[in-house]
Amino acid sequence: MTLAGDGFLQFGAQSLEYRFIGAKPGEAPTLVLVHEGLGCVGLWGDFPEKLQQATGCGVFAWSRAGYGQSSPVTLPRPLTYMHEEARDVLPVLLDAIGFQRGLLIGHSDGASIAALYAGTHQDHRVGGLVLMAPHFFTEDMGIAAIVEAKQAYETADLRTKLARWHKDPDNAFIGWNGAWLDPGFRQWDITEQLAYIRVPILIVQGEDDQYGTVAQIEATERECYCPVEVALLPGVKHSPQRDAPEATLKAITEFTARAIA
Repeated sequence: MTLAGDGFLQFGAQSLEYRFIGAKPGEAPTLVLVHEGLGCVGLWGDFPEKLQQATGCGVFAWSRAGYGQSSPVTLPRPLTYMHEEARDVLPVLLDAIGFQRGLLIGHSDGASIAALYAGTHQDHRVGGLVLMAPHFFTEDMGIAAIVEAKQAYETADLRTKLARWHKDPDNAFIGWNGAWLDPGFRQWDITEQLAYIRVPILIVQGEDDQYGTVAQIEATERECYCPVEVALLPGVKHSPQRDAPEATLKAITEFTARAIA
């Protein structure tokens, strides 16, 4: 498949928005960006371009179903939606774009999906993981922040802001928020899969992350047998690539050079 710089990939009845920046697979390694729970292609901003310029790799980003301009999903989302993305969508997507070697770079939910993929697939094309603000289990403070997000969506201007990026903001927000606030989601825990990851990991997290504490990092260091590097950034909240783009870019660029040398 020859990919244009942007467009849509068809997966059965689903149409998934994407952008591909720089060299295509076969010409250079590819960095695959897996977005956050309210993210999409557009919400990466200019970070993909900066990443491409700094690393020389191709950079592929897509909007998962329910986000951006991609097809909507049926609500409510199952509580296993991140497992399903890692099991059913990501491997097909990597094959469809002709992925040959590179890294998975995930943010928040996307970091969890990337970790689940690496922990359940022995994919020798993947040379490492960059996990930004990852979560591997729920924490009370994170759930409280998600409750606040629901209030902002219902009573303030969060819905209006999200409508700039998502063609169906209700599908995007309720799909994410509804799953995380389901009482059954309090038992969500993917730390078991961490022990099966066989590639190096870089964790980039803000010291002031409102959705997760350093306990998430400690779980990775405790459970993983693979090398784990950590960039803990002061004064940064849940989005290192937006709150501290230069420090985040530097950490990822240096890790990329080592992981896919």
